Amino acid sequence: MMPSRLCLFAAALSSLLLASCTTTSQISLDYASSTGHIMPGAPEFVTQAFTDRRDVGEHDLGTVRTQIGTPVEHVQSRVPVAEMVTNAFGYALQGRGMLSQRSGARYIVTGEILDLRCQLLVHPYGYARLRVSILDAGTGRVLHRETYTGERQSSAYIPGSGSPVPLLGDLASGALQDAVDRALDDQDMRSRISSGPRPGSGPATGEVSGWQPGML
Repeated sequence: MMPSRLCLFAAALSSLLLASCTTTSQISLDYASSTGHIMPGAPEFVTQAFTDRRDVGEHDLGTVRTQIGTPVEHVQSRVPVAEMVTNAFGYALQGRGMLSQRSGARYIVTGEILDLRCQLLVHPYGYARLRVSILDAGTGRVLHRETYTGERQSSAYIPGSGSPVPLLGDLASGALQDAVDRALDDQDMRSRISSGPRPGSGPATGEVSGWQPGML
């Protein structure tokens, strides 16, 4: 066998062996925004479940690959990603003093998860993209809708130093936190709802299909 063919055969065999050893790791993404970097508000908000639009499994977050692209470790969340994002908004509202009892809420925070993932290519990376809607709690009308992103990257991982999954989890958590913070601290959103109609009064900018009062 020619040396070049031998090298190709060895590389192919190595890739097959790595693929056969692919493992799955489960992680949690945590929301922990710094107190000094958030905008407090009135306790007038509740959350409604976000919808996962990522077109992947509801627990899937990413795959660790070798430099030639061979998958070696799949990264998943312990709970569905939609539940994780909804909970992150709940914690963020609570940390701002904006979380309300459902019976007294003026606004509902909900939306769609367009992207949330972590990956290891050249550098470990986390990315989040969320379409967030603020609804009038009395009518279901959309008072504000915008897409927010967050991303974190690190060069700290050294190949061969162990699993990069804990670092990827930290980066994905940070990306999610940034997107959530940008959504809730958006001054345009705050100004719109502060001058918007109270539940059951006046027109708004749209409405959510199928929404009914009390559907939280």
